[in-house]
Amino acid sequence: RLLTVTGVQTCALPICPEFLLVYEHGTRVRGRCAILFGLPNQRSLGRLGIAATKKLGGAVQRNRAKRVVRDVFRRNKVAPGYDIVVVPTGELLRTSPAVFEAEYQQNVARILRQRR
Repeated sequence: RLLTVTGVQTCALPICPEFLLVYEHGTRVRGRCAILFGLPNQRSLGRLGIAATKKLGGAVQRNRAKRVVRDVFRRNKVAPGYDIVVVPTGELLRTSPAVFEAEYQQNVARILRQRR
């Protein structure tokens, strides 16, 4: 399903080929707060995808989880040249952003080690 936002077409999550590529061929690392998938891309900077499902909670909880993940990704440029897809779990909402940030850094380091 393609979405048109201000004249620009973007891909919705269920059929987006880049998300599917990261899910199918990327390295999967499970943490307490989130599951991370990582795959090298051909760019010099990292890209982030967030899949906050309804299992996480209502719209408020999903949006809060996405905000926390985006903030941590922005502050930690740990994976340039990688596509990272984060699937937050319910534990992310019950822990502090600092705890998630430490876990994110460890998990991205694990992805980088496994891919090389």
